[in-house]
Amino acid sequence: MKPSKGWEGQEPSPPIRAVFRKRIPKTGEWLPAIGLGSSRTFDADPKASHPALEQVLSHFLDFGGSLVDSSPMYGQAEALIGSLVRSLDRRDLFFATKVWTAEGKKAGIAQMESSQEKMEADRIDLMQIHNLVGLETHLPTLREWKAEGRIRYLGITEMRDWERIEQLILKQDLDFIQIPYSLAFRKAEERILPAARDHGVAVLVMRPFERGRLFRQVQGKELPPWAATFGIRSWAQFFLKYLLAHPAVSCPIPATSKPHHLIDNMGAGHGPLPDEATRRKMVAWLES
Repeated sequence: MKPSKGWEGQEPSPPIRAVFRKRIPKTGEWLPAIGLGSSRTFDADPKASHPALEQVLSHFLDFGGSLVDSSPMYGQAEALIGSLVRSLDRRDLFFATKVWTAEGKKAGIAQMESSQEKMEADRIDLMQIHNLVGLETHLPTLREWKAEGRIRYLGITEMRDWERIEQLILKQDLDFIQIPYSLAFRKAEERILPAARDHGVAVLVMRPFERGRLFRQVQGKELPPWAATFGIRSWAQFFLKYLLAHPAVSCPIPATSKPHHLIDNMGAGHGPLPDEATRRKMVAWLES
């Protein structure tokens, strides 16, 4: 099988095996192709010690990761991320979070300012409107903040309203969208991913493992022998490489609290990506 050429990335030189990168369509900025989600996993007391989560973030950065995604909806995750960043003395993060309130413009501004303070970020790289809540109110604010340099990119997240996502891609000047997409749930391939690619919108992928359901689906099943052609050594890498091989996908953001899972996930950011014929075989293998 020939590896896909439908991605833009570069392999760093040894000894650091950093993940390859893709370009953000609107600016051409390089973004490491594996991100880190924080839903549930980072909702913990930021004043307490969390050695496993500190290792997760440390390994993530060591492997060249950058984008960490959070939200006020995720409890104490933003504050814990900020605390860990301070303790690690690392500032080389791409901070992504969200505004999530229906209480009006002032409440949205207060929430975004609070998020920046909690994450201890000089500025938020990507601010997203969470599940389209208060879209008409917050989108003008995000445009103002972007023009003022208070954020670098703006976007939306949504899990269900596919028609509305498509219309926003077509009619609004979005930098990013964040959507659910996985080897088992491929609805985004029908219209959303083609629209994003055509309009230069970067795509973050939430729930790439279907909250663990994909692993349960393949329990006791061996990887196909041809997976090794693409450097795939685990089911996590199998699932992530399927996503990364789509040219519209910028960055899946799997969440984990376990350092060894983080290391495994980052392994998907090395080596060749499957071509389209192989991606079809991956679907068939999962469904067999």
